[in-house]
Amino acid sequence: MVRPSATRQSHNTEACRGAWTGEEDQKLVQAIELYGPRRWNVVAANAGLNRCGRSCRLRWLNYLRPNIKIGNITDQEEDLILRLHKLLGNRWSLIAGRLPGRTDNEIKNYWNSHLSKKIKLQNQNRVLKMESMHTQPPEIDAVKVLEDNEKATTKVEEESKTTRFIEGDDLFHCADEDPLSLEWMSKFLDLDESWFEFA
Repeated sequence: MVRPSATRQSHNTEACRGAWTGEEDQKLVQAIELYGPRRWNVVAANAGLNRCGRSCRLRWLNYLRPNIKIGNITDQEEDLILRLHKLLGNRWSLIAGRLPGRTDNEIKNYWNSHLSKKIKLQNQNRVLKMESMHTQPPEIDAVKVLEDNEKATTKVEEESKTTRFIEGDDLFHCADEDPLSLEWMSKFLDLDESWFEFA
């Protein structure tokens, strides 16, 4: 038969729940100064608190320790939390280990109450922006398009009118020659065969 521990609260008395008072905080700090931050059921009983050991431990670790920072998370800390969460996920104790003085509980609460909503809103805005970019056709300058088409057509027409033959350094245009003159034909026939091979 297992004997119940003397330090545990009996089943008849129910531990107090809810917000901690300043008086309870002071009693817990004094008890920890005497007994140290361990064996929390003993600390709770000796401090005269109607709280369970787990509640005392969490109160000490998350709020009463002298080396912790509470509230006013800076922009640098927020940026670091965002980057670490992207890397580590919901591993709050690992994230807190890289933020001196911050507890995993505070970072988790800050994430759930502020940062997750902020990220969700940013993602929604990004999706809306992408959808608006796809639904609106880009503005087209009709005059510029017509001018570009006219220039391209003119260039193609000019190139089609002018056929060029090169013999050494001699450049001449067939379009400029008199169609009845056979001089351009003799130049064409005298060209070396290598001019007709494609590289």
